[in-house]
Amino acid sequence: MALYSFEEKYRRLRQELLVGAIALAGVFCLGTLWYWVLEKWSLTEAAYMTMITLSTVGFSEVHPLDEKSRLFTIILILLGVITIGYIVNRLTEALIQGYFQEGIRQRQERRLIDTLEHHCIVCGYGRTARQVAQEFTAEDVPFVIIDSRPEQVEEAKQLGYIVIQGDATLDECLISAKIDKAVCLVSALTSDAENLYTVLSAKTLNPKIRAIARASTEEAVLKLQRAGADAVVSPYITGGKRLAAAALRPQVMDFVDGILTGSDRTFYMEEFLLDPKFCPCVGQTLSEARLRLQSGALVLAIRRSDGTLIGGPTGETELMAGDLLICMGTPEQLRQLNQILGPITPSPALRPPRH
Repeated sequence: MALYSFEEKYRRLRQELLVGAIALAGVFCLGTLWYWVLEKWSLTEAAYMTMITLSTVGFSEVHPLDEKSRLFTIILILLGVITIGYIVNRLTEALIQGYFQEGIRQRQERRLIDTLEHHCIVCGYGRTARQVAQEFTAEDVPFVIIDSRPEQVEEAKQLGYIVIQGDATLDECLISAKIDKAVCLVSALTSDAENLYTVLSAKTLNPKIRAIARASTEEAVLKLQRAGADAVVSPYITGGKRLAAAALRPQVMDFVDGILTGSDRTFYMEEFLLDPKFCPCVGQTLSEARLRLQSGALVLAIRRSDGTLIGGPTGETELMAGDLLICMGTPEQLRQLNQILGPITPSPALRPPRH
């Protein structure tokens, strides 16, 4: 079940404090009834006598007590000391272990999650997901991490990440991460089966979400694609290809890495989807649109709505509705291009660069 381990401890502490408060109230009622019913005192006098007895302030008796009532008063004092001592012990433990401070932090984190939208969800916090979190942080992308392992959760929290401890394969855990408002889910769990369940759950809860999954084998890649994953990455296959490319074309790989990852980039690559309702360039050629002249950004490729990829488009290439433009430029150039193409939702590269 998708629960914070801290919440379980905090709930137990609240229950213990509630039991202590009920016990103290019961002792107070018992003493008041004794003095009121058996001693025939007024209700105010009975309550006052019980209060000064439980608080051990040392005031004199309201009325003289016989031997039976004095024995009861001794028992009442012992019960009060034990009950109050129990409550003080629970409160001291709560202060030492920081339950109250952690409770405040958890509530602040929950409120922050509730305000998130257009964010990413990272399932798992292993070696692969750590790198994903670093890249998202470098590009100021809001994200939430889901992991069931307490040590991984604590490590992520130490780095300032928003973390939910729970099973990412369960719907309730994804719902708590606001999957209905998320735009992307990265499933980087260690098990291919868990990644498969996570993608299925995510696509069921939010069919529009872009689901990216990690796979260990080629068979898992095919199954995840059939399950609805928009992209599947195998660290072993991808790593092998990159090793070969680095050996054969080292300068090309250095250039590609320099524009795809890291927080100290000069150039970024970004994609823009042309919406005919807002984009004034639809129906024009690249020469007529003058995108390079107005923004300085370079259009590297165009993917048509039918999936056709046009690499290195010329000035005569026509811009059509539904085209996806893959562009390269500085953050300022890409922001300028975004304004030219219309009110397109800015992606991470269009945000102000981090310093």
